[in-house]
This record gives sequence, C-alpha cells and structure tokens, in this order.
Amino acid sequence: MTQVSTAQKESNAIKTALESFPEGASIEDIIQKAGLDYLPRRTLQRRLAKLREIGKIEVKGKTRGVRYFLAKTIEALPTESTENRIPLSNDGKDVLQVVKQPLQKRSPVGYNPLFINNYQPNKDSYLSGTEIDKLTQLGQMVAPSQPAGTYARDLLNRLLIDLSWNSSRMEGNTYSLLDTQRLISFGQAADGKSTTEAQMILNHKDAIEFLVESVDDIGFNRYTLLNLHAMLSNNLLPDPQASGRLRSIAVGIHHSVYEPPAVPQMILEVFDVMLKKCVEIENPFEQAFFMMVHLPYLQPFDDVNKRVSRLAANIPLVRHNLSPLSFVDVPNDLYVQGMLGVYELNRIELLKDVFMWAYERSAARYAALQQSLGEPDAFRLKYRETMRELISDIVTQTMSHQLASEQIQVAAKSLPLNEQFRFVEAVETELLALHEGNFARYQIRPSEFHTWTRIWKQS
Repeated sequence: MTQVSTAQKESNAIKTALESFPEGASIEDIIQKAGLDYLPRRTLQRRLAKLREIGKIEVKGKTRGVRYFLAKTIEALPTESTENRIPLSNDGKDVLQVVKQPLQKRSPVGYNPLFINNYQPNKDSYLSGTEIDKLTQLGQMVAPSQPAGTYARDLLNRLLIDLSWNSSRMEGNTYSLLDTQRLISFGQAADGKSTTEAQMILNHKDAIEFLVESVDDIGFNRYTLLNLHAMLSNNLLPDPQASGRLRSIAVGIHHSVYEPPAVPQMILEVFDVMLKKCVEIENPFEQAFFMMVHLPYLQPFDDVNKRVSRLAANIPLVRHNLSPLSFVDVPNDLYVQGMLGVYELNRIELLKDVFMWAYERSAARYAALQQSLGEPDAFRLKYRETMRELISDIVTQTMSHQLASEQIQVAAKSLPLNEQFRFVEAVETELLALHEGNFARYQIRPSEFHTWTRIWKQS
C-alpha cells in the first residue's frame, strides 16, 4: 500500500468519525472515534488541514476550543422542492434569492444596532393584524381564565418528544422520532448514535420541562434565558463555564457573511435591551417571533443560540395557554435561509413565512391531540398544587405502596367529605402513570425517581 492510499484511508476515517459529531468534534474526539491514536498529532493536523482546504470539513473556534465539522452536516442551501413545501410571500422569495447567492457575491456585514433600537414595542410589529388574528384563532385551545401553563401541561409528554426531536433535528441530529421517544421515555440511547446527540435531546427535555413546570416564574428575563441556555448547552460546549453565561469571545456563522458583535459590553447592553423590549410587547405571538429574530441575530452565547430562541419563543405561548410551537415538519434548510435574511439583510419576511407555516402545523397537531384528551379536568386543576406536593413527598421520601396509600388518605381528610374519594383516586392514578418522561413535572430529581421506582416495584 502506498503512502497516498494510507493518507486517503486516514482521511476517510476522519470523515466517518465526524459523522457522529453533529455538534463538532475536538481532535481528541476524532482520535478516539477514528482509531487514529497511532498517528502523530502533526500528521493528523495535516490531514485535517487538507480536508478543510478541499471543502470536506469546516472548523469553528480557536486554540483549545477548536471544533471540526463534516461539511455535509453543516446547513445546506435549499433545493427547489424544499422551497415549494412552504408557501412564500413575494418578499420572502426576494430574501431567498439574495441569500441563495454564493458567499463571494454577498457583502460582509456586521451587527446593526439600529435594527433593534428602531423597533418600538406595540407601535411597530413584525406580524400584521391579519397574521396575528390567524395565529390567535389557530392557537387558542383553552379558556383564558384557566391558570397559565394548563394546556402545555396536558400535552407535556407529546411536547417533550416533538419539540426535542424537531429542534435537535434542525441542528443536524440524526436520532429518529422513535429513537427520541425511547430516549426520553425510557432513558435508552440509540445504538450507533453519538453521546452528543443523546445529550442534545435530553438537554431539550430538561429545558422544556423547565418552561412548562416553572410557568409562574419564567419570562423574558435573565433568569429564564440564561438558565435555558445552561440546560440546552449542558455538556456540549468546549468551555463548561460558558453554559448560562453571555459570551466574551468572537463567533462566526456558518455559510454567512455576517459577523456578530464581539465586544462583551455591547453584547451585555443589547441583550438587556432585547429583553426589555420583548417584555413590553403585548401580543404573545409578536413576542415569540421577536425573540426568534433578535436572539440569534445578537448571538449572545458561545453557541446554541438558535435552540434557545426556538424554546424561548414558546414562553409567551405557554403562559397564555396557546398551542406550543414545536417546528413540526419545518425544513431545516429553509429555516436557515430565513435566519440568513435576518443576519445579512435585517429582513424578516422569509423567516416569518416559515414561522407562520410552522405554527399552523404545530397547532393542527395539538388540536387533534386535545380532542383525544378532552377538556382539562376541573377537579385536578383545582387541587393541582396539593397533588403535586403530595406526589413529590411520596417519591422523594421513597414511600412504598402501603405508606403512600396511608399518606394519601391523610391528605384527603383535609378536603370536603364529598371530594375525598375523588382526590384519592386522582392521586393514585397519577402515581401509577409516573414514568421516565413525566416525573419532572413534580419537581423530582432523576436520582430520587429511580430510587423510589426500585422501592415501589418491590413493595
């Protein structure tokens, strides 16, 4: 075998290894996955440099934070068939034609502070009155008088899977929907998939549960956005301390001529402006879309910005008991082109076309699901907090069947006589329905749940 064929074999091993790292791989990841521990590091670096030169891989970051990506997993340009899947406005088509041009034909551009500074909440609006009326009609599923988060809680198990899968898929994750369901519901990772992909999905699960179960505390504030980022980026960033922290390093955007701001003080100031303006917006759909536009445009975090924006868009929807947005069937490449329109042109029309279509698809899915669920149980709604505290105590104190039954009976005696039996029945039904994918709604830690499960099965 000649030296050339050996080099080609090593290059092929590198490319094969990178298929397992949609979030990018370090040199150590590549060495371990490709079995190249025998190769001198300088030789490996030459192989990587050559692959980058011929366009087979791309590189992001510097020094110890450098990550290598397989070029084909980076967001691609849309095809004609993809464009036809979503009806585009004339303005959306105009944006698409511009951002489809080769990089060398698009002019480099930096962050434009006027884009957000000129936006006046409730005077300016990215969504027209007609569009807001349409979204409201699609999304209104329960009576406005019901507590915030009621609708999302009823759909939590399905939402965990749908949104975790779709948002991860839009980042190049190769888990199937069934793989995702198995991972979320039973903690079983898919064979042949990277741990990075499993981590990404489980991070989404944690973040979605946080939004739904902390509905009274979340909002467009630092607490919510920083913690969302911390959950979504957990164990995925080269610098672990970057999770939940505004960035202090320069970043770039794949396949874009846009350069996000690099000065930490500017990032901090604009981040606060973005949150302040979003809070002032009265309409929940305008809030959702505003966050989908401006958070990725600012790129306030080292990475995972689009994921944060997609989940943050659900904050006002959850709080107003509107159908959630889970990006069902959204073509990743067209979504990326919509973001490029924001990045490079400060034009929102293409992204808005995608947003409108995506919400219609999501709302239709959950409307059909709600018909099978029926209306929320008013009794359970009335005693929601009492039931949550009781079930949490049963699990965290690792009660057996007998102890749990006794505890439920004691709690029921504090209720009116005619409601005691129904309360016992409701709590016991909830206990029997506890599983890997829903226990977080009771503010139970995974270790507590697994310990209780062992005791419960033995009792």
